[in-house]
Amino acid sequence: MAPEKREIEINSREDTLDLMHPDIRPWPVTPPPSPEEVAEVYAKRKATDFGKWCEDNLRFEYSFGKPEALQGLKVLCMGLWRLGNKFCASLLAEAGAEVINIEPPEGDPLRKLTPFGREEYMLEDKETGEKCGLEFIHEMRNQYSITLNVETEEGREIYKNLAKNVDVLIEEYPPGYMDELGIGYRQLSKINPGLVYCWIGVRGSWGPYKDKLSKFGQWTLEPFGGCANSFVHNTGFPPDQLPRGKGGDPTRSGVWFADYVAGEQAACSICAALYWRDEFSGEGQFIEVTGAESQMDILDFDIGWYGFNGSIKARTGAWDPNLNQYEWNPCKDGYMMIGGQTDRLWYRIGMCIERDYPQFGRLIHEDPLLKEMGARNALQALIKTYTLTTRWLRDLNRIEAEQKLLEYEIAAGPILFIDEVAEFPHFKYRPWVYTIDSDQYGTFMYSASPNSFQMRTPHRVKWIGRPLGKDNYEIYQKWLGLGQSKVNELKDKGVI
Repeated sequence: MAPEKREIEINSREDTLDLMHPDIRPWPVTPPPSPEEVAEVYAKRKATDFGKWCEDNLRFEYSFGKPEALQGLKVLCMGLWRLGNKFCASLLAEAGAEVINIEPPEGDPLRKLTPFGREEYMLEDKETGEKCGLEFIHEMRNQYSITLNVETEEGREIYKNLAKNVDVLIEEYPPGYMDELGIGYRQLSKINPGLVYCWIGVRGSWGPYKDKLSKFGQWTLEPFGGCANSFVHNTGFPPDQLPRGKGGDPTRSGVWFADYVAGEQAACSICAALYWRDEFSGEGQFIEVTGAESQMDILDFDIGWYGFNGSIKARTGAWDPNLNQYEWNPCKDGYMMIGGQTDRLWYRIGMCIERDYPQFGRLIHEDPLLKEMGARNALQALIKTYTLTTRWLRDLNRIEAEQKLLEYEIAAGPILFIDEVAEFPHFKYRPWVYTIDSDQYGTFMYSASPNSFQMRTPHRVKWIGRPLGKDNYEIYQKWLGLGQSKVNELKDKGVI
């Protein structure tokens, strides 16, 4: 059973002071399973040889001694207040690219983003005392940090010199901003014809409703991607599924989902452009990626359904209108996900529930439509099925429910809280979560790259986000030959 969850409410100055110096949670609290324990699982699943072969070739710990697929690739990253460019850049950096993130001398405002605006949730640089938000640090993995004011003439010249030496430039400023400064793709491609230039935005840099600007919010447009493509519209509960006033409204994703999807798509597009350049044309190109369109590409059948007969997909909460028994249901200590998308699985779910709760079996006999896959996906059939499933689950905790369902070889699993994710035996063993030591911020827990498990060229995290301008001297010396005194002079003039 999961440990009791604690919600923090700050009601007094004393509470605030208690949170100013929180204890860092140790990880892992319990050790991961041993190789001997895992070998027993392979044997039970009759996959001893294959499981061991996969583990011997894909172990996370072996990745740091292997080659990197994008080693030698040079990338510049520019953008404020947005995660699409940073996520894209980190994906390339984890694959071995040398990525330089450029911020204005005052830093990206995203560095100050912290839950509820509370500085005690930020990490402090041990050397300078500068504080930085956790999200920025997590998404700046493997990237170098330099500062440059491109709104100065000297800054633009330095920027052009940097761009001469790179393969890829990722940019996420308002459309046309860099072009107006004379350092957009049209200008840079003349001095670097092989440049792959990727602009990431919300709705696009052209068209009647291109990315709109406002005086105060020109950088913070991420949610409008999901609003513009119907993602937010069809996420949430229908009006009659929750008490009055609690249902029927759209639900925005808890993370900046459109930005992350755009970043992933941008990395894919960049790799395709590099392949085209290196294998066929020798030329770079301009790439435009938007959060709205990238997210729209994964909106299931919404567009197809509308084109078919004009239907507008309604909000159905966690229910899938294509399948009966394919959603989470509340149980004694949380929620349990159950999958019954085939006849075989659906009847097995019925037999499992009927063992403890005979009403489920009677329901099948009384309603002949439930015996046919297509008919039991109707709304009235979904209501009947989930009502009884929830009635069965309310007396079971997640572990008990999962054990019962797995006995019938049913696809099932609990919805985990984040502390359970960090301590889940499978995720610790592979691992999906890990820690890294930083000279500036101490030990930092992060999610391992999903591309870590490659046989020849696995991706890896070598460091987390850096303090602002940490790499100014190294990068300007290495890339442009500027000495320390020159860098200091430019800093004094506000160029760096």
